[in-house]
Amino acid sequence: MARNPKDCLVSCFHFQRMNKMLPYPGTWEEYLKIFMAGKVAWGSWCNHVKDWWKAKDTYHVLYLFYEDIKKDPKREIQKVAQFIGKQLDVATLDKIVRHTSFEVMKHNPMINRANVPLSVMDQSIFPFMRKGTVGDWKKHFTVAQNEWFDEDYLKKMSTFTMELQGLF
Repeated sequence: MARNPKDCLVSCFHFQRMNKMLPYPGTWEEYLKIFMAGKVAWGSWCNHVKDWWKAKDTYHVLYLFYEDIKKDPKREIQKVAQFIGKQLDVATLDKIVRHTSFEVMKHNPMINRANVPLSVMDQSIFPFMRKGTVGDWKKHFTVAQNEWFDEDYLKKMSTFTMELQGLF
């Protein structure tokens, strides 16, 4: 699954602030530079997305977009079912849509990490399931940061054929 890199950056920043198993991310400005340099625990967003996009042509990989799931979860769940060769009746599909919604998952302790000790995840800073929205990056980036990010993104992804909805 791919997600708009700006929203991904915001989510990772807040996750790293509350996750005590990862180094403190610093200020927003500091983390922005670290993320863009690919110096985070999970590596470069650009490389990750490009590598998995390539892998879909060689291996049995279904590539989905977070923004599409938020826009039409039923359609995207049907894609997953079709990909794994499952036929879902309407009631089952509706149940899956309901149970995989952000609001339901946010209140499910098996998903929201509510039982993880504060020494591991301090959810008083931010909950594990923080917002789950599309476009939250617009509340974090300054105009200059956004322009810098876009320029860097275009350089790194110039030969990449996948289009991420809502990036620019």
